[in-house]
Amino acid sequence: MLYIGCHLASSKGYKAMGMQAVDINANTFAFFTRNPRGGSAKALNMSDVEAFLAISQEHSFGKLVAHAPYTMNACAADENIRRFAREAMADDIKRLEATPGNYYNFHPGSHVKQGTEVGIAFISEQLNAVLTKEQSTTVLLETMAGKGSEMGRSFEELREIIDRTELSEKLGVCLDTCHVWDAGYDVVNNFDGVLEEFDRVIGLSRLKAIHLNDSLNPLGAHKDRHAKIGEGYIGADAIIRIINNPHLKGLPFILETPNDIEGYAKEIDFLRKNYSE
Repeated sequence: MLYIGCHLASSKGYKAMGMQAVDINANTFAFFTRNPRGGSAKALNMSDVEAFLAISQEHSFGKLVAHAPYTMNACAADENIRRFAREAMADDIKRLEATPGNYYNFHPGSHVKQGTEVGIAFISEQLNAVLTKEQSTTVLLETMAGKGSEMGRSFEELREIIDRTELSEKLGVCLDTCHVWDAGYDVVNNFDGVLEEFDRVIGLSRLKAIHLNDSLNPLGAHKDRHAKIGEGYIGADAIIRIINNPHLKGLPFILETPNDIEGYAKEIDFLRKNYSE
């Protein structure tokens, strides 16, 4: 089965997101746990959550991929920013237990000229502070394009963060097709080779979700500008090969292309028509 969806607005609650997903023929989705450009989070409405869980079961949804706010920088130079990142992540993980067994994706952060080694130390320090043995949510490190001092530009950087995290069994990786392409991994001409490299460095068992995006930039540009499927340098043919790769069967694919909801519905329809069970 192809688990495909997109980012949905969480402001109206879980039930509304579930119904909108069904409307566009999606069976998974992503959502921001709180204001993506701020720090506030709405209180959970448990009747809303229960209504969503019923929708999810009825329509055989796959894993959801919640997304941390962009303002969360676990390896910032400013201690107050790091404190916010730690407190927000801990709170988000606790809140996500209302919909158990799903994913929480976050950008590793930017070391802000402190250096990669310091960045890795701060990120793993945060994960060691917030992860618990009891949580059912798996936290996903996202692959990044490597612009500026962005962490996660290579599989090796993510591996080192994982190795320094005590409860590493609670960690996985979300591979963003635009980001890895912009980072220099050729997902167009050698996607199997990219997965082999991922398996060698991190292990395919850690790959839990895919952000499915085309890119406005050529290979290795380190710029991170998403494009609609088929309108970028990756192209529709490569995207189709990616969703049909046997190593990715059963993973949630999340579209983050520059679309409105009608555009997402069209992309989901296109991808379903080109998916082989």
